[in-house]
Amino acid sequence: MYKTLLLLALCAAGLPALAQPPAADAATLKRGRELLFTSGCHDCHTPGFAMAGGTAPESVWLIGDKLGWNGPWGTSYATNLRLRLNDMSLVEWRAFAKAMKARPPMPYWALNQMAESDLDAIWLVVKSLGKAGEAAPAALPPGVEPQGPAVRFPAPPPAMAAAR
Repeated sequence: MYKTLLLLALCAAGLPALAQPPAADAATLKRGRELLFTSGCHDCHTPGFAMAGGTAPESVWLIGDKLGWNGPWGTSYATNLRLRLNDMSLVEWRAFAKAMKARPPMPYWALNQMAESDLDAIWLVVKSLGKAGEAAPAALPPGVEPQGPAVRFPAPPPAMAAAR
């Protein structure tokens, strides 16, 4: 149903329902790999990446993590991007990336602003990695304690909360 609604929305917006994926040439793949590092994707979506000083074997790139991010919003977990993006067409990925909103600490606003060519490059790299790993734990609502390890954030100061 999700795919049907997405395609209907794309058609209603006047966007092409079918887009040809860009070529998976060396330059595009190199750009996608650079973006995964410089945009911070690995920081959360590759287990242990930050603690290992920005290194991880490619076999675990972007498989999500069981480390929770806990705060006033509840607890969120880094999604397994290799499962998610490998189940999306390029058109679905572009639409998702441009419109998605997520719980902290995901900087969804950065993804929303990415150039289409950068989104394409990321999609190609993730597709080239293939599916791996398992789904991340489901997000927990506020007041529910995570069972595993979690980074805990305090509530924002009143002045910041009021600015929202």
